[in-house]
Amino acid sequence: MSIQQTDVLYTAVATAENGRDGRVATDDGTLDVVVNPPKEMGGSGTGTNPEQLFAAGYSACFQGALGVVARQEKADITGSTVTAKVGIGKNADGFGLIVEISADIPNVDPTTARSLLEKAHQVCPYSKATTGNITVTLT
Repeated sequence: MSIQQTDVLYTAVATAENGRDGRVATDDGTLDVVVNPPKEMGGSGTGTNPEQLFAAGYSACFQGALGVVARQEKADITGSTVTAKVGIGKNADGFGLIVEISADIPNVDPTTARSLLEKAHQVCPYSKATTGNITVTLT
């Protein structure tokens, strides 16, 4: 479900120069990175790329959602990690993304871990934003 502008608690602002082969920075200066296409796509691969930035944001957001769900379920996720793999490839419209989310949750059994992962996927804002737009697989 969408939020209204009056519901916004924080707005991140980033500006890109030269698209995928330039620089991106936030308005507060906390992020300022060179972006280059990866070698696999003909670039130098010397900087980061939008897919890495998306993977970083998605994994951090998903880890937060996992924490919310774990507190509700009274599950111990101490020491857990979430990894997001973001792939880019050609599709009928030009290019598209695909995501794989995995979590290592050492203090719970595999069945509980899977349940937490699925519930986190339902509450994570990145997951909500990508639903129906890109394929997201939980592993």
